Amino acid sequence: MSEWANIALADIADIRFSNVDKKTIHGEVPVRLCNYMDVYGNDYITANLQFMEASATHAEIERFRVECGDVIVTKDSETPDGIGIPSIVVDKIANLVCGYHLALIKPHREKVDSVYLAKQLSSRPIAARFAQLANGSTRYGLSSSAIALTSVPLAPLAQQRRIAEILSTLDEAIAQTEALIAKHQQIKAGLMHDLFTRGVTPDGHLRPTREQAPDLYKESPLGWIPKEWDTATTGELCTSIVPGRNKPALDGGMFPWITITDLNGTRVAESRAGLSLSASALKIAAGRTVPARSVIMSCVGEFGIAAIAGCELVINQQLHGFVTSEQIYPEWLMHSLRLQRSFMERIATQTTIKYINKAGCESIPVAVPPIEEQQVIVGRIESIENIENSESQIALKLRSQKHGLMHDLLTGRVRVKLASTSQ
Repeated sequence: MSEWANIALADIADIRFSNVDKKTIHGEVPVRLCNYMDVYGNDYITANLQFMEASATHAEIERFRVECGDVIVTKDSETPDGIGIPSIVVDKIANLVCGYHLALIKPHREKVDSVYLAKQLSSRPIAARFAQLANGSTRYGLSSSAIALTSVPLAPLAQQRRIAEILSTLDEAIAQTEALIAKHQQIKAGLMHDLFTRGVTPDGHLRPTREQAPDLYKESPLGWIPKEWDTATTGELCTSIVPGRNKPALDGGMFPWITITDLNGTRVAESRAGLSLSASALKIAAGRTVPARSVIMSCVGEFGIAAIAGCELVINQQLHGFVTSEQIYPEWLMHSLRLQRSFMERIATQTTIKYINKAGCESIPVAVPPIEEQQVIVGRIESIENIENSESQIALKLRSQKHGLMHDLLTGRVRVKLASTSQ
């Protein structure tokens, strides 16, 4: 660490505050513009991004031309935590100019590695400093001096490059994992559409489409469905569980107290906030528990968020419970409700906030295949969800690893090993 030094950013880079707006003005030169969201939403600026078209003067192009190795930082935002966000330009991108609300930083390559600099600017200490120095009321901004005088921990150049290599490799692994997650989400969306409109044959294959085999389908309130399927409302298929009129005393008893924020997956068995109540508290409030394996659905604000009760629990006024009959598999109902959000929007009552009453919750139409087919379809969906969840866990682990490495490497707490030197 003795070889490290804290250096003002202005001493290791040229800092330029852009004044190029989004307008296209006759007589100016057509350019592509790197804007605030291009930087805010991406750690790396690449040629694959879709940049807007605008215009600039020759002087603006000369001063604010974006080059490979530049670091671009958000300097204005509606919130303090939206400023000081860096992005590193990693491709040669023709005719790209840095737009308004951004600071273009051109590192002195003999002193600082570009990726290393971007990572330092995104580190927690510097991010906290930027948020502290942000001035404004309705909109926040960093002054040129606030950025110029920012102190950057500077390792020897060879160590900088090695740190940049390690963190870039980890970023690439995270990006690849997130791309796989996005791909499986697309596959799942397409599969869901096919499974919930075509279903599967006894041998496990998707039925031919209606265009291919119209004799296999019939019309229904939900559109065309396989002939073997029925339709029914949630009231015909389930027994409703509604919250009690009064919020019970949350006394830390055996029953989890579930709100809409707890429905963040396919199962719910506990309150994120750790809220729960006893049987006696529930009795005083004249409430009822929702049995395990029931389906819970949001009926206030954002509709169609649904999950399976993983244990006996109690729901609040934002939620509605469905105890399923033998005709319908709970997971099938859960997915069906998620697909019926547009119907729920149509039947919702508007006061200060949209809500669906008990009668509305019981009027939601659902397709009802044979129970065995429901289970096969749910199994297909769960298989791809398991892959997606596994990849999400990998991404979470990689992000955690990156967070730890950034703290260790960018502070010099852990020294990197260099292949060709003993530094």
